[in-house]
Amino acid sequence: MNSGPTSLPSLPEVHASVDTVHPSIWKRIFAFAGPAYLVSVGYMDPGNWATDLEGGARFGYQLLWVLMVSNAMAILLQTLSARLGIVAGRDLAQACREAYPRRVSHALWFLCEIAIAACDLAEVLGAAIGLKLLFGIPLLTGVLLTALDTLLILWFTRFGIRLFEAIVLSLIALIAGCFLLEMWFAQPVLGDVVKGVVPRLNSESLYVAIGILGATVMPHNLYLHGALVQTRRIGQSAAEKRTACRYNLIDSVVALNGALLVNGAILVLAASTFYTRGIVVTEIEQAHEMLAPLLGTTLASAAFAIALLASGQSSTMTGTMAGQIVMEGFLNFRMRPWLRRLITRMLAIIPAALTVYFSGEAGSYRLLLLSQVILSMQLPFAVIPLIHFSSDRRIMGEFASAAWVRVLAWIAASIIVGLNVWLVIQTFGEWLAVSGAWLWVVLGPASAALAILLAWVTLHPWLPERWRSLGASGVPLPPPAAPATEAGTPQYRTLLVPLDHTAADQEAVSHALALARAHGAKIVLVHIEEGVTSQVYGDLASTAEIERGRGYFEQILAHLRTTGVEAELIIRHAPHPGAEIVRVARAVKPDLLVMGAHGHRGLKDLIFGQTIQDVRHDLAVPMFIVRGDKPAGGVGGD
Repeated sequence: MNSGPTSLPSLPEVHASVDTVHPSIWKRIFAFAGPAYLVSVGYMDPGNWATDLEGGARFGYQLLWVLMVSNAMAILLQTLSARLGIVAGRDLAQACREAYPRRVSHALWFLCEIAIAACDLAEVLGAAIGLKLLFGIPLLTGVLLTALDTLLILWFTRFGIRLFEAIVLSLIALIAGCFLLEMWFAQPVLGDVVKGVVPRLNSESLYVAIGILGATVMPHNLYLHGALVQTRRIGQSAAEKRTACRYNLIDSVVALNGALLVNGAILVLAASTFYTRGIVVTEIEQAHEMLAPLLGTTLASAAFAIALLASGQSSTMTGTMAGQIVMEGFLNFRMRPWLRRLITRMLAIIPAALTVYFSGEAGSYRLLLLSQVILSMQLPFAVIPLIHFSSDRRIMGEFASAAWVRVLAWIAASIIVGLNVWLVIQTFGEWLAVSGAWLWVVLGPASAALAILLAWVTLHPWLPERWRSLGASGVPLPPPAAPATEAGTPQYRTLLVPLDHTAADQEAVSHALALARAHGAKIVLVHIEEGVTSQVYGDLASTAEIERGRGYFEQILAHLRTTGVEAELIIRHAPHPGAEIVRVARAVKPDLLVMGAHGHRGLKDLIFGQTIQDVRHDLAVPMFIVRGDKPAGGVGGD
């Protein structure tokens, strides 16, 4: 982990890694396609299933209009997020950190982390339910098994963003295919479906409607989209940015309307299968069990379970990226992705496991619905800053939102805030009726703090300067680096070059020699013997293999000296090469460490080690990593 004043770009591992310059319009569309599909996964995660199933089973087709309205909001807001990433080179979290004082930025980060944990909770429960329906695994065991998908995510992300997008798109296609099959079996009445588009809402359907809204317009996706579009190599001219905005709009419309069809299919399936028969569904498992007898085929239940499992797995992948973006953007603090994922997953697994253990499967279903309401309540704290930033000409220039876009965006924000205030009043009233006035001790201050924060964020552009700062300053993103001046150019006097009997040695020595000639520097070669003999006898160790190795390094040393470069050889005997290299470096005090990387990864890291990783975390010296050929064996690794 590391943090500091310098801010990395969003998703630095894959930033600007996809070329978008193609002569064919179809190839360009394909090059830009991908970010919105990863975002759309969040709109069809298991949390949607809970709200859509309950909405369809209890109210028939009445809430279809909520899906359509929330999908239109999603397209609008995701487009604003994508434009912020393309034009300003910022995701929403980075923009908040740059614009707001530290205390406000940290408060928004905390709320976003709660939303991500709630989203992950839905994914945990959805995947566990899918495992139970397909393989009969107990729900509590399935919840615990979901911690293992961390390894799956890490394995996929090693191969670049395009393969990751292809895998997620395949899972989306699987989900869509399963529900097309369900629609074929259910045969809904088209006239009744059309009537569901007419807006209707009452106090009974409000809770489910807000849950659908929270499940459709996902707050963490507003942070995610602005980072994903930056994986494309866009260019800096206004024309190139305008082209990127146009193609990303196409990507968003196609992907999110696809998500709407999946959500609509879930609600229509519940309405045509359960509502028409007067059956109230309170659990996803109940829906699965009843599909086969009601539709007359076991294939309907199997397709339902497969789609649910695919939904949980696809959404958990993008949740990992969202968590990374939010933490790095708000805090300028980078954590290892596997550790970040593990922490997020534990925050979801613990409440899910406790709920399943104490309340059973019915409790898990209510927890799914609650998670979507939490997401909806966090939405204003992401939506309102996004509207401000995308409308600000200081940030967006000529790409600032037009007046009609701002009007639509504020209407969407007003609907979201209004529905949430209504929900809070209704929910708190129910809780107080059951628990008594003592609950105000907790809910009162928390509600007041959230209301003040929301008001401050909403009014921020028009507040006096002293109120905008709140006694603290934000953490601005650094400007583009200026060209190095002569006085600021690094000067190397001593270069340390670890060697280990592999083809990477030649590359490391060649680059070190070029630098030494340019700077008049001294080269110090170091090799660590780690064999059994070396571990037992230390510097007194002497075998035929050790002597051959010494001869090999002496030849390199002699060659360097013939070029006129001052060179020295250090050979040490130790069980841990990385730690010993650190000790040598602290004694030599080099200006630059030049190391050869073998290029192996995964299982070979476990076999050959990860010397570079060990050294770079323990040594505050600039490092120059040179890629060499893969080794047939030997010590060290990258």
